[in-house]
Amino acid sequence: MKKIVLIGASGYVGSAIMKEALSRGIQVTAIVRNPEKITVKDPGLIVKKGDVADVNEVVQLAKGADAVVSAYNPGWNNPNIYEETLSVYPKILEAVKQSGVSRFLMVGGAGTLFIEPGVRLVDSGMIPETILPGVKSLGEFYLNTLSKEKDLDWVFFSPAANLFPGKRTAKFRLGKDDMVVDDQGESSISVEDYAVAMIDELEHPLHHRERFTVGY
Repeated sequence: MKKIVLIGASGYVGSAIMKEALSRGIQVTAIVRNPEKITVKDPGLIVKKGDVADVNEVVQLAKGADAVVSAYNPGWNNPNIYEETLSVYPKILEAVKQSGVSRFLMVGGAGTLFIEPGVRLVDSGMIPETILPGVKSLGEFYLNTLSKEKDLDWVFFSPAANLFPGKRTAKFRLGKDDMVVDDQGESSISVEDYAVAMIDELEHPLHHRERFTVGY
């Protein structure tokens, strides 16, 4: 049985990843700020209250896992989302390295995907101002820190531009740095199918020290 540590399991994306992992018989240790938010009951689920900004705490919780999957997000309505993302993610990265876990899968953002040659989504003017700080901080962590990481076997998994609550179809297309769009030019993926693709990558790794993306 594979064992993963999941950061941010009570959130929108994290809860979908948790559900998909458990459905495949993967043991999930969920590190969350508020354990009471996890209402799922499953013999493969262990819920731990933890501060993911505390390197030592995460090191202890992660030891022995096959991988750490992070869906950490300070909260889209958090006025300090930019600063907290750039402060906490390097600590998570350091904790994974110290724990001895070699595989790190991160829920990325779509902001740094290219929508046309030389133009990233974050620079297109298409992202609402309300979420721009969070989009920018994830992108900066990926470009300035994670992409330079040589010790861990990491992936930064960018969703499509529209990540919506929908159905699990397990039918989608993967890409690398260019946004995946359909025949109408739309970039979308259900959070359920995003979780399928994430756990597919966990079980059958195809990407190493790189970003990839998904869409219909």
